[in-house]
Amino acid sequence: MNALEVSDLSFAYGAREALRQIHFSVPAGRFAALLGPNGAGKSTLIALLTRLYDVQRGEIRVGGHSLRTSPRQALRQLGVVFQQSTLDLDLSVEQNLRYHLALHGVSRRQGCARVDAELARQQLTERRHERVRNLNGGHRRRVEIARALLHEPRLLLLDEPSVGLDPASRQALGQHIRQLCNEHGISVLWTTHLLDEVQPSDDLLIVHQGRLVASGRAEDVSEEHGGSLGSAFHRLTASGVAA
Repeated sequence: MNALEVSDLSFAYGAREALRQIHFSVPAGRFAALLGPNGAGKSTLIALLTRLYDVQRGEIRVGGHSLRTSPRQALRQLGVVFQQSTLDLDLSVEQNLRYHLALHGVSRRQGCARVDAELARQQLTERRHERVRNLNGGHRRRVEIARALLHEPRLLLLDEPSVGLDPASRQALGQHIRQLCNEHGISVLWTTHLLDEVQPSDDLLIVHQGRLVASGRAEDVSEEHGGSLGSAFHRLTASGVAA
């Protein structure tokens, strides 16, 4: 079963069509990069996936559950790291995680085990009692990732997670997330407008003017549409011609 399935998804703000017949899936254990210029429709898609907006036309299924007919079950399968941090800076790392578990109704005994496991997986065990305010940007992102994974979702959604990070931290974050996919079978949808955040082996989705203009393995999309990712992206987003 795919972690995420999006079928014939369209959305409009009044008369302005923001998404037009979007169709794609994210298989289990895969890293999928959603790439597009500013204004391409990425933010609208994220708002629909997280149910900030209701689906107008089409279908979104997370872990096999429809966001339209079974929203609670679908959202249980989804972990989200938004572009803007939502951590409480004056709480410790561990307190932020425990607060999230309380919101999900996880028992204290289960919560202790999950917090310990996620802190270890994110290499944050030694910083569990530090206030988030004292962490650098890269470590704050790791806390958000740990929080997003505490309820054991099938899909991790990261919306432009490298914003505000220096180049070394951006690279380290990307490597860390791909390691989670490879070693733990977590599926990831990572949105970005930066070409250097996409690796040849990633699944790639390119959106432009509300349409999905290319999809497939990044190296295959590059070869089919220009020989390099940069030239392929320029060609697809300049013309808007769907693949």
